[in-house]
Amino acid sequence: MSVASSADSFTPSLLDRQRIVAKAGFNRWLVPPAALAIHLCIGMSYGLSVFWLPLSQALGITKPVTCPDMTVAQALFTTTCDWRVSDLLVTFTVGIVFLGLSAAVFGGWLERAGPRKAGVVAALCWGGGFLISAAAVQIHQLWLLWLGLGVVGGIGLGLGYISPVSTLIKWFPDRRGMATGMAIMGFGGGAMIGSPIAILLMNHFRSAESVGAKEALAVIGCLYIVAMLCGAFGYRVPPDGWTPDGWQPSGTQSKALITHGHVHLDNAHKTPQFWLIWIVLCMNVSAGIGVLAMASPMLQEIFAGKLIGLPDIRFSDLTPIQATAIAGIAGGFVSLLSLFNSGGRFLWASLSDHIGRKPTYFCFFVLGMALYALAPTFAHMGSIPLFVGAFCIILTMYGGGFSTVPAYLADIFGTQFVGAIHGRLLTAWSTAGVLGPLVIGYIRDAQIAAGIPRALVYDRTMYILVGFLLVGFIANALIRPVADKWLMSDAEVAKLQAAKATATHSTGSHGIGFGGMSPAALIAWLLVGIPFFWGVWNTLGKAVVLFR
Repeated sequence: MSVASSADSFTPSLLDRQRIVAKAGFNRWLVPPAALAIHLCIGMSYGLSVFWLPLSQALGITKPVTCPDMTVAQALFTTTCDWRVSDLLVTFTVGIVFLGLSAAVFGGWLERAGPRKAGVVAALCWGGGFLISAAAVQIHQLWLLWLGLGVVGGIGLGLGYISPVSTLIKWFPDRRGMATGMAIMGFGGGAMIGSPIAILLMNHFRSAESVGAKEALAVIGCLYIVAMLCGAFGYRVPPDGWTPDGWQPSGTQSKALITHGHVHLDNAHKTPQFWLIWIVLCMNVSAGIGVLAMASPMLQEIFAGKLIGLPDIRFSDLTPIQATAIAGIAGGFVSLLSLFNSGGRFLWASLSDHIGRKPTYFCFFVLGMALYALAPTFAHMGSIPLFVGAFCIILTMYGGGFSTVPAYLADIFGTQFVGAIHGRLLTAWSTAGVLGPLVIGYIRDAQIAAGIPRALVYDRTMYILVGFLLVGFIANALIRPVADKWLMSDAEVAKLQAAKATATHSTGSHGIGFGGMSPAALIAWLLVGIPFFWGVWNTLGKAVVLFR
């Protein structure tokens, strides 16, 4: 609780929840850009891999200083041997684990303290994690890198990820899915912006004494602190009871699953609905994150020379120059997956407003099972466009699963504690972040050890991912409305709202939430939109070779 406690004592007059209750004339369309500013920064967690190869030769500069018999314990403290890529990869895993843990632990505090405090702490932790990691490179200590981007940065990821969720759902009760999709799409697309910037910075700072990673980490850390603080100070919350003018809950296709009450945070995890949604998210993420973890080697090993117009050359027969060329193409594939991951977060979440959350997840599982099952066939056909297209669609559903689940939780448990409940649910992401890549990596290595050609080692993996999605499909089918016994009484809700000590209770718009695309909203959207579309343009330029 030290992080939360320190946040509570940090200029409370400026960060207190009472200070960010919207006043008359506030435009609710200013809130999504604030959330995007934070999510586009923390989304760089998907792009950290650009640092691994340079960091693996931080001492040798032009080639790694290797120590073949070095144990992990020795790697943590060595100052004379370069780090192995496998040890650097642990940083990402630690970060995802702490994302889920911090979201679960601090979710309740976030509901009380408000999104601005959480956003400030997230900025200091995520940006600070980069600064700590720059120091780790300076003194060449792997444990400090794990602590920086893994533990401290992971806490920033968790708080930054959930900070806008309940706020946006309350601002957009008429479009819950679209609202959360707008923010969470930034997490999927953050790597499109951060990765190219990191590469540009490393190239700029590279010298005979440095691979440029240390300096790039420090600069990016400072940039992220500034950008995320701007987002945090842009947050506003509506008065309790506020609704858009003229809006009334309407009967949609998902009406049967929308509760008209609220489930307390202390009771949500006691319901079967929480654990069924946990399984739904875990299975969807396990399948998708496994693909993300292996996307580059998978494309290279399956298609090898065909990627550069030499269909008869296998992966093991590539020359160093050819291997470098297909690695660049595979990098474009990874960036393209990031683009579809991001776009799917908005598109699927918006669609869920119309067809319902449960049917949306059925789409994920049915379509996903079909595409995973067909992927080996596309590979055997040698069709790069079909193979790449299938995984682009799969990644839209991976991202869509993240952006749809907050609205799913709000439908099932109400909105009073949706941010904290979402935080606890993200332990499913932590689990999937270990389960998916480990299972897929183990199967791949076992197939290679058994002498299976590299072009075929992913066939069995694809069928196992179908099994993951089948489990998720069954869990989704079992979800029902929560029993009335779990709903809070009107008196309990009133007491809770009074305890938050927000400004006034409002049952209408009272001039709050309107304005459309006002000049201020337009400027806010341009500030986040320009770098986002720069990332999209850069990604498309790299990926076009896959469809030639």
